[in-house]
Amino acid sequence: MRNVLMAISGPSGVGKGTLVKELLKEDDTLVASVSCTTRAPREGETDGKDYFFVTRAEFESRISEDGFLEYDEHFGNYYGTPRSFVERTLKEKSVILEIDVVGALNAKRVFPQTVLIMIVPPSMEELETRLEGRGSETEAERKERLRRVKYELEQQELYDYVVVNDDLASTKRKLQEIIAKEKNRA
Repeated sequence: MRNVLMAISGPSGVGKGTLVKELLKEDDTLVASVSCTTRAPREGETDGKDYFFVTRAEFESRISEDGFLEYDEHFGNYYGTPRSFVERTLKEKSVILEIDVVGALNAKRVFPQTVLIMIVPPSMEELETRLEGRGSETEAERKERLRRVKYELEQQELYDYVVVNDDLASTKRKLQEIIAKEKNRA
């Protein structure tokens, strides 16, 4: 078996975070990469566990030092995957990047062996309901996220796998099958 770098992405509110947490609970050969961001923590988020919350100046310093596998700026904040973490961890375990489409495609450019998995909603109506129910964004932020969904979903053809999250348990099983298949690939 080999260790695999997987990028799981999809629109905000599609359930990526929940699915990744479920996968990690049952498989100690998987590690979730902790990204850096310049955005403020949401309620309940912990520095070093959910994200490394850094200043804009610190993030830009790391960019100039080639310290990210990938990074992007959207919604006024930077998000990036620390390169050293991924390279070090892949020696012992498989790594899941829970990142947006731009980040996933950038990771694939840097590490062509990256497995791209897109999680999509069963419908736009369901996605809107999930985002509204989350309650972590203002109305303006939610509308901006929904505008971005169209672009993200148009990138499906660039992904190795596209999985509809219509039921948590069955979606998790599909992801486990994909991971097993990729780990056993020669």
